[in-house]
Amino acid sequence: MQDLPDLAAIVAAQGRIAPHVHRTPVLSCHSIDAEVGARLFFKCENFQKVGAFKARGASNAVFSLTDDDARHGVVTHSSGNHGAALAYAAARRGVAAWVVMPENAPRAKQENVRRFGAAIRYCAPTIPARSEACAVIERETGATLIHPYDDVRVIAGQGTATLELLAQVPGLDVVIAPVGGGGLLSGTAIAAKGLFPGIRVFGAEPANADDAARSLRSGRIEPLAAATTIADGLRASLAERTLAAFIAHVDIIGTASEDHIVRAMRMIWERMKIVVEPSAAVPLAALLEGTLSAPGAAIGIVVTGGNLDLDRLPWQA
Repeated sequence: MQDLPDLAAIVAAQGRIAPHVHRTPVLSCHSIDAEVGARLFFKCENFQKVGAFKARGASNAVFSLTDDDARHGVVTHSSGNHGAALAYAAARRGVAAWVVMPENAPRAKQENVRRFGAAIRYCAPTIPARSEACAVIERETGATLIHPYDDVRVIAGQGTATLELLAQVPGLDVVIAPVGGGGLLSGTAIAAKGLFPGIRVFGAEPANADDAARSLRSGRIEPLAAATTIADGLRASLAERTLAAFIAHVDIIGTASEDHIVRAMRMIWERMKIVVEPSAAVPLAALLEGTLSAPGAAIGIVVTGGNLDLDRLPWQA
C-alpha cells in the first residue's frame, strides 16, 4: 500500500497547525434536513483561513519542513484554493511561495493567491503542463514541491477538519467529503475510521468528473476525461496514494449532475445564508439526487470552501 498518514499523524497535525487555522463552526438547517430525510451537520470550512479547508493541509506541510528545506521556499500547482493556502502558510513561516495555475483558473481564486504574496506562473490547463512548470521552478529555486493532495503531510492536515467535526457533533453515522484528487476524502476517512471504525465515509463528485467513483469500483486509477463541470475545484485525477486510502476506508462515492450541484449551492446560499463555492455543494447535491443515501442518519458534511467569482454565479447564467 502507498504510504499514508495514520490517526496519530492527523492528531499531531492538529496540534501543529492550531496556531495557524480556525476551528470552524458546524451549522444545520431543518428545511434541508426535511428535503434529504436525514440530519445534516455542515462543517463550514468556507469560514477557514483563505476561505477553504486547504489551509489545513498546506499549513501542516509547510510547518513540517526543516529550516534548511523551508528557506528555499515552496512550490505547487493549483486551480486556486490550495495555491492560496500554500501562499498563506508560506507567509506565516516567512518563506517564498510559487504557484503554478492554469490559464483558465477563476479570477477570484487567482486574486486570492496574489493576496497572500505568492508568485503565480501560468500554464496550459493540463496535468502534464502543471507538473512541468513546477519542475522548472524546483530546478531554478530549490523550492520544495507541496503537492495539492498526493502528499502525506497534506492528507494529514486535511483530516483535522474531521477530527474537529467528530468532537463537535458526537454520534455521527456518516461523514461525506467532496472528491477531486482525493486528499480531503483520504484524510477524512482515515480520521473517521480511526476514531470510530463503524462510521460510514462517503465521497461525492460531479457526474461529469466521475473518475473517483469508477476507480473505487475497479480498484485501479481510471482516467479523468476532459471534464466540464461547474465544480472546478474537483477537476483532478486521483493518485495511487489517495486511491489506496479510498479502497481501505471509503464506503461509496456518489455523483451529482450539474443541475443538482447548482440547486444544492443555491439552497445553501438561500436557506443557510452562507457563501459556498460549487465544489462545496456537491455532497448535498448527491444526497438530493439520491446517488448517496442514509435515511434518518446523522450526517456530517465537510463544506470545503467559499471562493468563487461573485459576478458569475451559476443561477445568473
